[in-house]
Amino acid sequence: MGSKVAIAAGLITGVIVGGLVVGGLVAFLPGTGAAALTPAPTPAPTAPAAASSSPGAPSSPGASSSPGASTAPALSPSASAGTSAAAAAAAFHVGQPAPPLVVPQVGGGTIDLATLKGKPVWVNFMATWCPSCVDELPQMATFAARYADTGLVVIPVDVREDEAAVAAFMDGLGVALPTGLDKDGAVQSAWGAMALPVHFWIDKDGIVRDGALGGIGTDVMATSLGSILPGVTVTP
Repeated sequence: MGSKVAIAAGLITGVIVGGLVVGGLVAFLPGTGAAALTPAPTPAPTAPAAASSSPGAPSSPGASSSPGASTAPALSPSASAGTSAAAAAAAFHVGQPAPPLVVPQVGGGTIDLATLKGKPVWVNFMATWCPSCVDELPQMATFAARYADTGLVVIPVDVREDEAAVAAFMDGLGVALPTGLDKDGAVQSAWGAMALPVHFWIDKDGIVRDGALGGIGTDVMATSLGSILPGVTVTP
C-alpha cells in the first residue's frame, strides 16, 4: 500500500514539474501566443475618492480644482434651461431705474441719460473688437431711423477704447448714432455689463424694461424695443 502511495506522489510531482518546465519554455518561445497564457498582473490598489466637502453632495466631473473658481451667471432674458426669468431680470435691472450714465460723446459733448427722461432709450455697451457689434450696430441705426418719430434715442457706449479708433470704426460701418466713451470702464461696471456687447431698453420714465446679451437678431431687437414703445407695432 505504501509503495502505491509513493508511486502516485511521484507521478503528481512529475506532472507539476513537467508543466512548469513546458510553461517556461512556451513563455520564452516567440510567436507562440504564450502571453495570453500568462496570468494578468493584479492591479495596484487605487486611493479612495476624496470626499465632498458638503456631506451628501454629488461629485462634479471636470470641476475646476482652483479654489474660488466660479461660473458666471447667464445673462439673457430668454434664459437657457435652469436660469430663472427673475434672475435674468435682476441681472439687467429690469423693472428698476436705469443706473446713472454720464460719458463723453465721440466728436465732443456729453451724453447724460438723465437728460433723456421722457424719451425711450436703447443703450448698448460695445467695443470695436467685438464681431457681434459689427453686425448689430447697423441694425440698431436702422431701428433708430425707422422709429425716430417716437422719440427713440439709441446710444452705443464704447468701453475702454481711444476716441479716434471708435470714430473710425463707426464711420467705417456708416453708423451715425450718438456714441459714448466709457474710458475707464466705470459705467460698464456700474451697469453690470461685463460681457460685451450688452443691450438695455429703457422707457420714457427711466425704467429698464428689457435687456439682452449681444449676438441677437432683429427679431429679438424688435420684441425688446416694443417693451419701451407702447402702442407701437415694432417689426424686425
